[in-house]
Amino acid sequence: MITLKGSNLTLKNFIQVVRQKEAVTIDEQAVDRIETSRDVVNDIVKDKRVVYGINTGFGKLSDVSINSEKLDQLQLNLLRSHACGTGNIFDEEIVRGMLLLRINALLKGYSGIRLETIEKMIELLNHDIIPVVYEQGSLGASGDLVPLAHMALPLIGEGEVFLNHKRMKTLDAFKQSNIKPLDGIHAKEGLALINGTQAMTSVGALALYDSYYLYLYSIISGGLTLEATNGIIDAFDSRIHTARGQKGQMRTAEMMRKLLMDSKNITKQGDLRVQDAYSIRCIPQVHGASLDTFDYILDKVEIEMNAVTDNPIVFTEDNSAISAGNFHGQPVALPFDFLSIAISELANISERRLERLVNDQLNDRFPAFLVKEKGLNSGFMIVQYAAASLVSENKILAHPASVDSIPSSANQEDHVSMGTIAARKARQVLKHSINVVAMEIFTACQALDFEGKEKLSPQLKAVYNKVREVVPFIEEDEIMQPHMDAITNLLTTHALPTEELEALLWKKL
Repeated sequence: MITLKGSNLTLKNFIQVVRQKEAVTIDEQAVDRIETSRDVVNDIVKDKRVVYGINTGFGKLSDVSINSEKLDQLQLNLLRSHACGTGNIFDEEIVRGMLLLRINALLKGYSGIRLETIEKMIELLNHDIIPVVYEQGSLGASGDLVPLAHMALPLIGEGEVFLNHKRMKTLDAFKQSNIKPLDGIHAKEGLALINGTQAMTSVGALALYDSYYLYLYSIISGGLTLEATNGIIDAFDSRIHTARGQKGQMRTAEMMRKLLMDSKNITKQGDLRVQDAYSIRCIPQVHGASLDTFDYILDKVEIEMNAVTDNPIVFTEDNSAISAGNFHGQPVALPFDFLSIAISELANISERRLERLVNDQLNDRFPAFLVKEKGLNSGFMIVQYAAASLVSENKILAHPASVDSIPSSANQEDHVSMGTIAARKARQVLKHSINVVAMEIFTACQALDFEGKEKLSPQLKAVYNKVREVVPFIEEDEIMQPHMDAITNLLTTHALPTEELEALLWKKL
């Protein structure tokens, strides 16, 4: 059971709830904040003070006053009208993350929402009844209005949900689970549910967490290639990286030294060659830069996980509600664009190492395309093609979404972040990059079967053995796609024996 306070959520906690399905509860002090904040909204309604979104229309319609008897209908209309999602359906874990993040934000006591509404959200989360939310439709300013509207509809028994991974009408799921919907939503509650950055933050947080593992596996793939090519260990000397002082670079060099310890394949400069190509020699510099980027984004994500992103924001100290712009996604839109770039570079350098393994013009150890009878067999030729295709597509996807803006709501909302698009792109780049790194591992293990597998470091020998449990040495041409998928599955299920490296990575975080 994880106790939410509105200020203590970390990426680790987020993963525990979203993927491991830990239950959540509310801190008692948060209950006091929620109820005090709700009292302010009730006072505003009672006193008939004009406050945006409580007794006015929304967006360009903010100058339209709403009669007191229609304030509940105003909030219901908001949810229904804003449920304009399109495209594919978000994975359930993303929507679990949205629920968790929105609950956590509401606990801070700046939203004016009722306690029972938050408790209903917690009930859905803890019972794993997950709203059906569409991927597309958010501009990332005024919050993730469209996806959050879909997330909120089930609270009142509308929309659709997943129950036991089956899609169904919300009321059917509630009936099966003996859950009742809210009796309605009241003043400001609809706005409190959908004004926020929780969709983009959930997508981006999951992509970020998995990016750390991509980094880890790219260290593994780079190490296997270095072993296969008799790479020069001198480039990872700690003095070199300390002299520059970049933290990610130093950490990466340390991990490479640990990974390659006791290898009989690695060489010293001058043994076989004076220096290696950049894709091998510069692993600390390139991979380390991505790691530093992930750490920067982690800081921004954890701030946003505990942020107030409402409009208006309720202040209990003077019984006021101020309309401003905390819903704007720019603080995370830029980092999520940066995330796509940092991820794509791990795939770029991985593909270049893969090319060195299959190209007999670039290495003097292996037959062309790593197959014994070349010509008759194409070997790993098209594995490199596939990797090249993915890294090229990544280059298109890495174009920043946040540099674009389209005015909306009759130009009242005239600058938007596109942060949800940035997060979704990062997730797609991540999927491509995991496949590329898996292809390098596949190729490096094939190369090591020609020469070097007996001389591997203990850690990489364990990785090689795990790969060989699911993928054989390729004697002659066969369908490669199932083999590539098998290795990708090892990565996505965290099945490679990397405990020592993981401990080193997470300890630093």
